[in-house]
Amino acid sequence: MRVSVLNPDGSPAMPTKPSRARRWLKAGKAKVVHNDLNLFCIQLICEPSGYEVQDIALGIDPGKMFTGIGVQSSRFTLFTAHLILPFQAITKKMNGRRILRRARRARRINRKVAFHLRAHRQKRFSNRRQGKLPPSIRANRQMELRVTKELIKLFPVSDIRYEVVKARTEKGKGRGFSPVMVGQKFMLQWLEELCPTISQEGWQTSTLRQQLGLAKDKGDKSKQIPETHANDGIALAASHFMSYQSFQSSNGRGHHWQGQVTVTKSVFRVISRPNLYRRQLHFENPVSGVTGNRKRKGGTITPFGFRSGDLVRAKKSGKTVLGWIGGYSEATKVVSVYDINWRRYGQFKASKVKLLQRSTRLCLSR
Repeated sequence: MRVSVLNPDGSPAMPTKPSRARRWLKAGKAKVVHNDLNLFCIQLICEPSGYEVQDIALGIDPGKMFTGIGVQSSRFTLFTAHLILPFQAITKKMNGRRILRRARRARRINRKVAFHLRAHRQKRFSNRRQGKLPPSIRANRQMELRVTKELIKLFPVSDIRYEVVKARTEKGKGRGFSPVMVGQKFMLQWLEELCPTISQEGWQTSTLRQQLGLAKDKGDKSKQIPETHANDGIALAASHFMSYQSFQSSNGRGHHWQGQVTVTKSVFRVISRPNLYRRQLHFENPVSGVTGNRKRKGGTITPFGFRSGDLVRAKKSGKTVLGWIGGYSEATKVVSVYDINWRRYGQFKASKVKLLQRSTRLCLSR
């Protein structure tokens, strides 16, 4: 296990042992600093003896629903993560918005008059632009980019390895399309602006993962364990230090592994994004028993001092849960608390809820 270290100017330095970090804190040479990934990190107060760093690689194994991330040096595994992507939530919201928009247009148009006299308006702009990403895919890639930026602040990353997907398609049948393929070029461009980035195919990741002896769970991909996706991120990062090269000598020729890397135990995080509902005028459908105005819907600020996405500790019936704020009811003075998968634990009295950390738009769980 290694602890992230920052220089006095805020730039990342090489991680250190926990025992050395404790000595620095006790001697007043360093202080604890906060970061959005909730990783224990210290910052040096006095000037370090040098600013030399070793190579550290970051591997990203993107997916449609989940993404695996690994940070690796030649001797230690520094960080692994399992990202729960917001693909389904964004798709559901976009479908609902499309239905409401079409219903409004249908109500506005009077179909009893001639077509050229109907209330059709001209387009305000050309919405047939090329090179734009669907909102669900953009949200996936932006979440991966956000976590990457946070890791670059904590570790002196010298190289990023990104796995590209090449699905086999059958012309004329529409088979083989993968949403993971969409947005790969955009993501590579964004990553290149942060750090030198190299793309890699899936078979290369699989070969190196087997060489390193990392397990792969090919069953339920939603399992929040390193074996589902995070180990692929480690294998991608390890490809910076190991490669399968050809050789030729007087005795023969062939291929063999060159380089060396050591995979160790590391910090593992499950990361998701709070499913926020922006303020809307009212519910789409009327509520039975409510006359006149419809009930309010959405909003990220509560009248009790909490905001959606805040990390809290809530108590109810002798039980204590750790979760994130997701909604409230002003009439009964309760707030809804959700887990890492954004499933509701229940509703808790606002007086029984304690704020632990303000929202960073990321939910992290061990």
